[in-house]
Amino acid sequence: MKKVEMTIDGMMCGMCEAHIKDAIRKRFPEAKKMTANHTTGEASFLLDEDMPVSMVEHEIKSVLDPMGYRLLDVTETDAPKKKGLFGFGKK
Repeated sequence: MKKVEMTIDGMMCGMCEAHIKDAIRKRFPEAKKMTANHTTGEASFLLDEDMPVSMVEHEIKSVLDPMGYRLLDVTETDAPKKKGLFGFGKK
């Protein structure tokens, strides 16, 4: 599982956050833990697909550009593994 983190220009309010999350969910229905913050201009989500970051960036741009938002940066990292209740038990 990968964590995709983005910097987006043009988010001004809570409705902007909702529009961005909805648009990305439509493109990536398997996305989990979607977040967006208009004060920091950042958004992130978890993605199961093993897709190169350049392809993810292209797909996100194709969704956000028509809405008037500008994608400034995208990074992709390995998501931390879940370990059981409160991090105990599983290794």
